[in-house]
Amino acid sequence: MSKSTVNEDFHDSAKLHVTGRAIYVDDIPVPSNCLHILLGMSRISNGKIIEMELNDVKKMPGIIDVITAKDIPGKNDASPIFGDDPIFAESEIIYNGQVIFAVIAESLEHAKIAIKQARIVYSEKPPIITLAQARHKETLLCPPKIVSRGDFASSINHSDHIIEGEIVIGGQEHFYLEGQAALAVPKENKDIQIFVSSQHPSEIQHKVADVLGLSLHNVSVEVRRMGGAFGGKESQANLPACIVAIAAQKTGKPCKLVYDRDDDMRITGKRHDFISAYKVGFDVNGVINALRIQHDMRCGMSMDLSAAIAERALMHSENSYYIPNVEFIANLYKTNTPSNTAFRGFGGPQGMLAMERVIDEVAHFLKLDPLTIRKRNFYLDNKNPMQSEQQTPYGQFVKDCIINDLVNKLEYTSNYRSRRKEIEWFNKTSNEIKKGIALTPVKFGISFNKLMLNQAGALVNVYSDGSVYLNHGGTEMGQGLFTKVRKIVADTFGISSNNVKVSATDTNKVPNTSATAASSGTDLNGMAAYLAAFQIRERMAAYLGHLYQCESSEVIFSRGKIIIFDEEKMTFSQAAEKCWMGRISLSSTGFYKTPDIYWDAEKGEGRPFYYFVYGAAVSEIVIDKLTGESRVVSVDILHDVGRSINPSIDKGQIEGGFVQGLGWLSMEELVYGNDGTLMTHSPATYKIPAFSDSPINWNVEFYKGDGNIEETINRSKAVGEPPFMLAMSVFFAYSHALTSLKESYPSLDSPATAERLYYTQF
Repeated sequence: MSKSTVNEDFHDSAKLHVTGRAIYVDDIPVPSNCLHILLGMSRISNGKIIEMELNDVKKMPGIIDVITAKDIPGKNDASPIFGDDPIFAESEIIYNGQVIFAVIAESLEHAKIAIKQARIVYSEKPPIITLAQARHKETLLCPPKIVSRGDFASSINHSDHIIEGEIVIGGQEHFYLEGQAALAVPKENKDIQIFVSSQHPSEIQHKVADVLGLSLHNVSVEVRRMGGAFGGKESQANLPACIVAIAAQKTGKPCKLVYDRDDDMRITGKRHDFISAYKVGFDVNGVINALRIQHDMRCGMSMDLSAAIAERALMHSENSYYIPNVEFIANLYKTNTPSNTAFRGFGGPQGMLAMERVIDEVAHFLKLDPLTIRKRNFYLDNKNPMQSEQQTPYGQFVKDCIINDLVNKLEYTSNYRSRRKEIEWFNKTSNEIKKGIALTPVKFGISFNKLMLNQAGALVNVYSDGSVYLNHGGTEMGQGLFTKVRKIVADTFGISSNNVKVSATDTNKVPNTSATAASSGTDLNGMAAYLAAFQIRERMAAYLGHLYQCESSEVIFSRGKIIIFDEEKMTFSQAAEKCWMGRISLSSTGFYKTPDIYWDAEKGEGRPFYYFVYGAAVSEIVIDKLTGESRVVSVDILHDVGRSINPSIDKGQIEGGFVQGLGWLSMEELVYGNDGTLMTHSPATYKIPAFSDSPINWNVEFYKGDGNIEETINRSKAVGEPPFMLAMSVFFAYSHALTSLKESYPSLDSPATAERLYYTQF
């Protein structure tokens, strides 16, 4: 394999990452007059500001200014949609860690000393912190969200068996390696440039313009890369960007704000924690006829993206199963905690986990293998003649289902059945150590809930030397989006990826972009980039066909050459120069919008997803019943990526998503004090997976199918979020192990920490 071919498989910033030369926001060289910002945050969770004295802060050495809500020329709001998330608290305090003021200093050291001189007097009220408190106080942010089908009330009464239960699903900290960071540089004529670690540059542009009272063309936003995001930089990056913009406009100097880890964890929202109550009716074979799940969500102090997250949770509450009569409800509760926000899966993981809990408990009731119950309730595969009649509870036909075939293959290759028998025999003979195994499926919809977000733009320039410049609206956060889109453009021109340069995402080059989220980054931006490159290639082919007196279809772009009549005529570089000399435009924009999708939020029905991604995992675990300690012994994954654009990146996303899901379900525990203080606010108190937590034996394979039935780029499928839910297999392997320790169903909650595993056995 040639060196250039190897490089094309690598992440576009791999060498920079390995050598430590990749530039993040905090690494951008700044002028000597750049100012630094430190935030003054509330130490209470609910109450009012009675008195605030900041003059002593301003008098300290090295302090340029202190800004508050009074210094905002436009709107005091950093929310993505609902206008309910103030940048600075004005009088009311609604969560511990809420930003009240910002210190602008010559250095961060000066700011840290000066901020201690602030004096704030509060009138404190009892906060609402937990979901139980919120439910008692009925602090609903909006009317319940509902997705339903059939007649649950009537059908449940005609079931052979009925089970009721509840699962508590914990939240999760994003724990991206690079914290929230923003740099603002004032320009002439009120213009301002923002460098920020954000998944949504256009939203940053909108919020900064609103805050400063400017038009969008006055604000340019650039994002080269992020050190991770996972949804935590979709709306949460608005706050630091707005604050540096206010400071830069007021001082006329560049201003930078970078959260340290403790502040980041205190200020930013997390994955929503749920309490999901269920009632299920089923027959003697375990076929589910009626199901009701009520998801109660802790949203925090504002709406943020909770409404859309609730909708996606509801739309994934049946996971891979066809259930004729369902009623899914989501209640959104306000609490005096940071506003919870987008996180990989966007509500889907919580909805699926509740569904898999139902399957697991039904199996336990009937004394059957949960996989047997799963298979009896699956949607039919697309090759089954009855499949075309099956719809989701929200009315979308499931045309592309492959879950039966995929699960059957994984069941066979992983030796699931024989291993389960061996484990159950082991558990009968082992006193202290117990084992468990589970196979769980995933069906995840791809597209944004909001129709307007399913669009993307790209700009492609071919220079006269044959080098190619690419800009698109997606952002790179380590997931390999730039690498994939670069390859798409290179393949369109028949050249090496090394000849294509992907520039930083910039609102001045591609406007009105959507967030890089919902696993749709490659689908949207890849297709937009392809369309831009295709237009240029068609122009070049038409001109070269004219020169060589042939049809444009006979001009072949391959391996950096132009081939006509099976003869190499010139290199791509020479062709680009000829086209330039012939006054052919070598620049084009591309625009793509996802077809055939719609969603009626009021009715809770539509076709919100362009297609579904499928996958399954088998996980085997061991538990020490004396301590609750556990270990993931083995994981086998079979996942559907369609026709992979970059297998190395896709495999990395599957492995990374699984480990992050493992952390959510087994060890990452958010703890708030009774006063609303986040107790788990640093690596010392919040545990994320380490290398040693990865499975001892790990096998990841791609499902070998026909590719995506929809016309996505290269017939590929999204791979960002769906693998996250594969970690449910670990959670239900824990459940399997616990069944050997008690007769009743082990109603395990998440995360399944050592303490929880220990106490659940009793």
